[in-house]
Order: sequence, then C-alpha cells, then structure tokens
Amino acid sequence: MIRSSSISLLFILFAALLAGCRSAASTPTETAKSEITLIVTSPAFSEGETVPAKYTCDGSDLSPQLDWTSVPQGTQSLALIADDPDAPVGTWVHWVLFDLPPDLVSLPEGSSGTGTQGTNSFKKLTYGGPCPPKGSPHRYYFKLYALDTLLDLEEGASKAEVEKAMQGHILAQGQLMGKYGR
Repeated sequence: MIRSSSISLLFILFAALLAGCRSAASTPTETAKSEITLIVTSPAFSEGETVPAKYTCDGSDLSPQLDWTSVPQGTQSLALIADDPDAPVGTWVHWVLFDLPPDLVSLPEGSSGTGTQGTNSFKKLTYGGPCPPKGSPHRYYFKLYALDTLLDLEEGASKAEVEKAMQGHILAQGQLMGKYGR
C-alpha cells in the first residue's frame, strides 16, 4: 500500500514538472495577459481565402484594408506583423508596423505613415505583398497585438526586435490569414 502511494505521488510530481516546463517556453503569442482576442477582418478577403492579386507583387502591391475590434481598455499601442511561414527560406516577413495609436480601428488600403515602420524581409520599411514562387499557395498571416506600452524601438526594427519588445506587454491579439499562390 505504501509503495502504491509513493508511485502515485511520484507520478503526480512528474506531471506537475512537465506542465511547468511546457509553459516556460513562451513566444509572443503565449504571453498575452488575458484571453481577449482581437477580431481582425478585411473587406478584401475572408479568413483562409485567397488574397486578391491587387495586394501582391503580381498586382499593385498595396496593403489590404484591415479592420479590427475588441481592443481592450488599457491598450497603449498596437503592433502589426504580416508574414509567410511557408516561404522556402523560412518565415518571410512582409510587414512590421508598431506604435500604432490604440484608438485606431483600421488601416486603409495602401496604408503608410501610420505608426512606426519596421524592416521586412525585402529590406524595406513598408508593406511588401505576397510574392511566392510557383507551386502550392502560401499562407499569409496579418497578426495584430494590443500592447500595454509603446515600444522603445527605432524605425526599421526587425520582426524579432518587435516580438522581443512585446514580451510581457500583450493584452490581446488576433490574426487574419489569407492564401496566395502562383
């Protein structure tokens, strides 16, 4: 009986240890202070649908209009990161935008001049639309974060720098995913 209790106690301690280890590895998407989700939409395409060519390198390469709701009280700034995790060279960053005003509820088509621009994988301080190689369609994530602070970063900051600065400051987040292929 004592041996059975000892084994049960060891199993419970081991399970608790594993649970603690799993939560220690945090990424920006795991550091939200609450369960609030931003609702991100676009009149140009719906979740999981095709991004129209107008917003790609095959068209005018304009940023699509993005709209959002559910920004929580206490938000001091917003950040937007658009990327393609399916790129053959690893995740390709299409847009980094941070220190957006907290009362902003949308970015118009072709947006520029709002917030602070970071550097994308094209080495530019602007939106760079989908431009995948021929083959299967890629997924493009437009990820929006509500933050409890302004980020202490200069124009041209990389996605990695923005993500690092956001750690521990995310109040809510949401995303819109579109696909594009050639």
